[in-house]
Amino acid sequence: MNKDDRIELEAAVFRRLVEHLRQHTEVQNIDLMILADFCRNCLAKWYTAAAEERGIVMDYEQAREIIYGMPYREWRDKFQREATAEQLAAYERKQQAKSG
Repeated sequence: MNKDDRIELEAAVFRRLVEHLRQHTEVQNIDLMILADFCRNCLAKWYTAAAEERGIVMDYEQAREIIYGMPYREWRDKFQREATAEQLAAYERKQQAKSG
């Protein structure tokens, strides 16, 4: 496979991942962090970093809007639920395991 084909495929997969996350708003960011050690906000940070590496001016909120498909505040108000005690405990265990 040549480099251009690989880049096209990677871009298509990324778009599919972002669309999948947009469609599955029931999946909370904390759940993603617990299970996969990344979330929508991580994707936005990586997007911002990739833009900066290429000299493209983009701030974190712009990247979040690309990932969430709407302003983050709007997504949060519509879809984000308060983390449960169980979720918070699982996240803390995950963080301790990473640092420990």
